[in-house]
Amino acid sequence: MNFLRRLAQASKYYNNKYAQILRWGIKSKEDTNYTYNLSDKNICYLAHMISVVTSADYQLILKYIYEAEEDEFLRDSIIKVIKNSPSRKYADLDIRLGKRLGWYAFVRVQKPKVVVETGVDKGLGSVVICAALLKNKEEGYVGTYYGTDINPKAGYLLTDKYLEVGKILYGDSINSLSQFSENIDLFINDSDHSADYEYQEYLTIQDLLSENAIVLGDNSHVTDKLLTFSNKTNRKFLFFKEEPINHWYPGGGIGISFK
Repeated sequence: MNFLRRLAQASKYYNNKYAQILRWGIKSKEDTNYTYNLSDKNICYLAHMISVVTSADYQLILKYIYEAEEDEFLRDSIIKVIKNSPSRKYADLDIRLGKRLGWYAFVRVQKPKVVVETGVDKGLGSVVICAALLKNKEEGYVGTYYGTDINPKAGYLLTDKYLEVGKILYGDSINSLSQFSENIDLFINDSDHSADYEYQEYLTIQDLLSENAIVLGDNSHVTDKLLTFSNKTNRKFLFFKEEPINHWYPGGGIGISFK
Protein backbone atom coordinates (compact mmCIF):
# COMPACT_ATOMS: atom_id res chain seq x y z
CA MET A 1 0.00 0.00 0.00
CA ASN A 2 2.86 2.38 0.72
CA PHE A 3 4.16 1.69 -2.79
CA LEU A 4 0.82 2.74 -4.33
CA ARG A 5 0.68 5.90 -2.20
CA ARG A 6 4.20 6.87 -3.23
CA LEU A 7 3.42 6.10 -6.87
CA ALA A 8 0.35 8.35 -6.80
CA GLN A 9 2.34 11.10 -5.09
CA ALA A 10 5.10 11.01 -7.71
CA SER A 11 2.70 10.88 -10.66
CA LYS A 12 1.15 14.22 -9.63
CA TYR A 13 4.21 15.93 -11.10
CA TYR A 14 3.48 14.50 -14.56
CA ASN A 15 -0.27 13.91 -14.89
CA ASN A 16 -0.94 17.41 -16.22
CA LYS A 17 1.60 16.80 -19.00
CA TYR A 18 -0.62 14.13 -20.56
CA ALA A 19 -3.47 16.64 -20.91
CA GLN A 20 -1.04 19.16 -22.42
CA ILE A 21 0.23 16.55 -24.89
CA LEU A 22 -3.34 15.80 -25.97
CA ARG A 23 -4.21 19.48 -26.47
CA TRP A 24 -0.95 20.07 -28.33
CA GLY A 25 -1.54 17.04 -30.56
CA ILE A 26 -4.93 18.40 -31.58
CA LYS A 27 -4.23 22.13 -31.84
CA SER A 28 -0.57 22.47 -32.89
CA LYS A 29 1.03 21.76 -36.26
CA GLU A 30 4.63 21.82 -35.03
CA ASP A 31 6.75 18.68 -35.27
CA THR A 32 10.14 20.18 -34.40
CA ASN A 33 11.59 23.29 -32.73
CA TYR A 34 8.54 23.57 -30.48
CA THR A 35 7.50 27.07 -29.50
CA TYR A 36 5.88 28.17 -26.25
CA ASN A 37 5.50 31.12 -23.94
CA LEU A 38 7.50 31.53 -20.76
CA SER A 39 5.95 32.08 -17.36
CA ASP A 40 6.04 35.59 -15.91
CA LYS A 41 8.40 34.42 -13.17
CA ASN A 42 10.70 32.84 -15.75
CA ILE A 43 10.82 36.07 -17.74
CA CYS A 44 11.87 37.93 -14.60
CA TYR A 45 14.60 35.36 -13.98
CA LEU A 46 15.75 35.79 -17.59
CA ALA A 47 15.85 39.58 -17.29
CA HIS A 48 17.88 39.43 -14.08
CA MET A 49 20.39 37.01 -15.60
CA ILE A 50 20.89 39.21 -18.67
CA SER A 51 21.29 42.18 -16.33
CA VAL A 52 24.09 40.35 -14.49
CA VAL A 53 25.87 39.37 -17.72
CA THR A 54 25.65 42.79 -19.38
CA SER A 55 25.75 45.03 -16.27
CA ALA A 56 22.64 46.75 -17.63
CA ASP A 57 19.71 47.80 -15.46
CA TYR A 58 17.14 45.05 -14.85
CA GLN A 59 14.22 47.32 -15.72
CA LEU A 60 15.85 48.17 -19.05
CA ILE A 61 16.22 44.47 -19.89
CA LEU A 62 12.60 43.87 -18.95
CA LYS A 63 11.58 46.79 -21.16
CA TYR A 64 13.37 45.21 -24.12
CA ILE A 65 11.73 41.83 -23.51
CA TYR A 66 8.27 43.41 -23.46
CA GLU A 67 9.22 45.44 -26.53
CA ALA A 68 9.70 42.19 -28.45
CA GLU A 69 6.50 40.66 -27.10
CA GLU A 70 4.47 43.73 -28.04
CA ASP A 71 5.94 44.23 -31.54
CA GLU A 72 2.78 43.87 -33.64
CA PHE A 73 4.59 44.48 -36.94
CA LEU A 74 6.96 41.62 -36.14
CA ARG A 75 4.12 39.24 -35.33
CA ASP A 76 2.03 40.29 -38.31
CA SER A 77 5.02 39.82 -40.63
CA ILE A 78 5.65 36.31 -39.33
CA ILE A 79 1.98 35.33 -39.59
CA LYS A 80 1.75 36.73 -43.13
CA VAL A 81 4.74 34.69 -44.30
CA ILE A 82 3.49 31.51 -42.62
CA LYS A 83 0.07 31.83 -44.27
CA ASN A 84 1.68 32.15 -47.71
CA SER A 85 4.33 29.47 -47.23
CA PRO A 86 4.21 25.81 -48.30
CA SER A 87 5.62 25.07 -44.84
CA ARG A 88 2.52 26.47 -43.09
CA LYS A 89 1.32 22.92 -42.34
CA TYR A 90 4.22 22.63 -39.86
CA ALA A 91 3.89 26.04 -38.19
CA ASP A 92 1.41 27.60 -35.78
CA LEU A 93 0.00 31.10 -36.20
CA ASP A 94 0.21 31.78 -32.47
CA ILE A 95 3.69 33.33 -32.26
CA ARG A 96 5.49 32.19 -29.10
CA LEU A 97 9.07 33.44 -28.70
CA GLY A 98 10.33 31.61 -25.60
CA LYS A 99 14.06 32.07 -25.02
CA ARG A 100 14.30 34.18 -28.18
CA LEU A 101 13.08 37.02 -25.96
CA GLY A 102 16.47 36.69 -24.28
CA TRP A 103 18.27 36.79 -27.62
CA TYR A 104 16.36 39.96 -28.48
CA ALA A 105 17.25 41.60 -25.17
CA PHE A 106 20.93 40.73 -25.56
CA VAL A 107 20.97 42.39 -28.99
CA ARG A 108 19.16 45.47 -27.74
CA VAL A 109 21.42 46.05 -24.75
CA GLN A 110 24.73 44.95 -26.31
CA LYS A 111 24.30 46.90 -29.59
CA PRO A 112 26.41 44.37 -31.55
CA LYS A 113 27.84 45.15 -34.96
CA VAL A 114 27.83 41.49 -36.00
CA VAL A 115 25.49 38.72 -34.81
CA VAL A 116 25.92 35.14 -36.02
CA GLU A 117 23.38 32.38 -35.45
CA THR A 118 24.06 28.82 -36.63
CA GLY A 119 21.03 26.71 -37.41
CA VAL A 120 18.27 28.93 -38.76
CA ASP A 121 15.46 26.42 -39.41
CA LYS A 122 12.28 28.41 -40.17
CA GLY A 123 13.99 31.66 -39.20
CA LEU A 124 11.97 32.64 -36.14
CA GLY A 125 15.14 33.49 -34.23
CA SER A 126 16.51 35.25 -37.31
CA VAL A 127 13.62 37.66 -37.66
CA VAL A 128 13.50 38.33 -33.91
CA ILE A 129 17.20 39.21 -33.88
CA CYS A 130 16.82 41.40 -36.96
CA ALA A 131 13.89 43.20 -35.32
CA ALA A 132 16.23 44.07 -32.44
CA LEU A 133 18.93 45.21 -34.86
CA LEU A 134 16.45 47.49 -36.62
CA LYS A 135 15.52 49.07 -33.28
CA ASN A 136 19.24 49.58 -32.60
CA LYS A 137 19.63 51.17 -36.04
CA GLU A 138 16.92 53.70 -35.20
CA GLU A 139 19.08 54.68 -32.21
CA GLY A 140 22.22 55.05 -34.34
CA TYR A 141 23.76 51.60 -33.76
CA VAL A 142 24.22 49.68 -37.03
CA GLY A 143 24.49 45.91 -36.89
CA THR A 144 24.19 42.91 -39.20
CA TYR A 145 22.82 39.42 -38.67
CA TYR A 146 24.27 36.35 -40.37
CA GLY A 147 22.47 33.03 -40.10
CA THR A 148 23.90 29.72 -41.28
CA ASP A 149 22.03 26.60 -42.32
CA ILE A 150 22.70 23.57 -44.49
CA ASN A 151 19.07 23.53 -45.68
CA PRO A 152 18.64 25.81 -48.73
CA LYS A 153 15.00 26.40 -47.76
CA ALA A 154 15.81 27.54 -44.23
CA GLY A 155 15.04 31.06 -43.05
CA TYR A 156 11.84 31.62 -44.99
CA LEU A 157 10.49 33.86 -42.20
CA LEU A 158 13.27 36.39 -42.81
CA THR A 159 11.52 38.78 -45.19
CA ASP A 160 10.38 42.37 -45.60
CA LYS A 161 12.43 45.06 -43.88
CA TYR A 162 14.32 42.49 -41.83
CA LEU A 163 16.40 41.67 -44.90
CA GLU A 164 17.94 45.14 -44.56
CA VAL A 165 20.03 43.88 -41.65
CA GLY A 166 20.07 40.11 -42.09
CA LYS A 167 21.16 37.41 -44.51
CA ILE A 168 21.45 33.62 -44.55
CA LEU A 169 24.69 31.81 -45.44
CA TYR A 170 23.73 28.43 -46.87
CA GLY A 171 25.94 25.38 -46.44
CA ASP A 172 27.60 23.49 -43.61
CA SER A 173 27.85 25.85 -40.63
CA ILE A 174 31.45 25.06 -39.77
CA ASN A 175 32.49 25.60 -43.38
CA SER A 176 30.66 28.93 -43.42
CA LEU A 177 32.25 29.97 -40.13
CA SER A 178 35.71 28.94 -41.38
CA GLN A 179 35.32 31.42 -44.23
CA PHE A 180 33.87 34.19 -42.06
CA SER A 181 36.22 37.14 -41.59
CA GLU A 182 34.33 39.69 -39.49
CA ASN A 183 34.65 40.07 -35.73
CA ILE A 184 31.63 38.56 -33.96
CA ASP A 185 29.99 40.40 -31.06
CA LEU A 186 27.18 37.92 -30.40
CA PHE A 187 27.31 34.26 -31.40
CA ILE A 188 24.37 31.86 -31.03
CA ASN A 189 24.85 28.13 -31.50
CA ASP A 190 21.61 26.46 -32.62
CA SER A 191 22.61 24.09 -35.42
CA ASP A 192 23.56 20.38 -35.36
CA HIS A 193 23.01 19.45 -31.73
CA SER A 194 25.64 16.75 -31.53
CA ALA A 195 28.12 17.62 -28.79
CA ASP A 196 31.20 17.32 -31.03
CA TYR A 197 29.75 19.56 -33.75
CA GLU A 198 28.67 22.15 -31.21
CA TYR A 199 32.15 22.28 -29.68
CA GLN A 200 33.78 22.50 -33.10
CA GLU A 201 31.69 25.59 -33.84
CA TYR A 202 32.99 27.29 -30.70
CA LEU A 203 36.58 26.45 -31.60
CA THR A 204 36.04 27.73 -35.14
CA ILE A 205 34.83 31.16 -34.04
CA GLN A 206 37.16 31.51 -31.05
CA ASP A 207 39.59 33.87 -32.78
CA LEU A 208 36.75 35.86 -34.37
CA LEU A 209 35.15 36.89 -31.08
CA SER A 210 35.42 40.57 -30.25
CA GLU A 211 36.79 41.66 -26.88
CA ASN A 212 33.43 41.68 -25.09
CA ALA A 213 31.67 39.09 -27.24
CA ILE A 214 28.88 37.00 -25.77
CA VAL A 215 28.33 33.39 -26.85
CA LEU A 216 24.91 31.80 -26.37
CA GLY A 217 24.37 28.06 -26.54
CA ASP A 218 20.92 26.71 -27.42
CA ASN A 219 21.89 23.15 -26.47
CA SER A 220 23.38 23.79 -23.03
CA HIS A 221 20.55 21.89 -21.34
CA VAL A 222 21.87 18.76 -23.11
CA THR A 223 25.65 19.14 -23.44
CA ASP A 224 28.35 20.89 -21.41
CA LYS A 225 30.34 22.01 -24.45
CA LEU A 226 29.81 25.74 -23.96
CA LEU A 227 30.85 25.31 -20.34
CA THR A 228 33.94 23.41 -21.50
CA PHE A 229 34.73 26.13 -24.03
CA SER A 230 34.29 28.81 -21.37
CA ASN A 231 36.68 27.04 -19.01
CA LYS A 232 39.22 26.60 -21.81
CA THR A 233 39.13 30.28 -22.79
CA ASN A 234 38.83 31.83 -19.30
CA ARG A 235 35.27 33.00 -19.82
CA LYS A 236 32.43 33.07 -17.31
CA PHE A 237 29.45 30.75 -17.78
CA LEU A 238 25.80 30.85 -16.68
CA PHE A 239 22.76 28.82 -17.64
CA PHE A 240 19.15 29.96 -17.92
CA LYS A 241 16.46 27.26 -17.85
CA GLU A 242 13.16 27.86 -19.63
CA GLU A 243 9.86 27.34 -17.83
CA PRO A 244 7.19 26.94 -20.53
CA ILE A 245 3.56 27.50 -19.66
CA ASN A 246 0.75 25.26 -20.94
CA HIS A 247 3.13 23.08 -22.95
CA TRP A 248 4.27 19.50 -22.46
CA TYR A 249 7.88 20.22 -23.47
CA PRO A 250 10.03 20.80 -20.34
CA GLY A 251 11.91 23.63 -22.05
CA GLY A 252 15.46 24.17 -23.17
CA GLY A 253 17.57 27.07 -22.11
CA ILE A 254 20.36 29.49 -22.84
CA GLY A 255 23.97 28.77 -22.03
CA ILE A 256 25.80 32.11 -21.68
CA SER A 257 29.57 32.50 -22.09
CA PHE A 258 30.96 35.95 -21.41
CA LYS A 259 33.96 37.90 -20.18
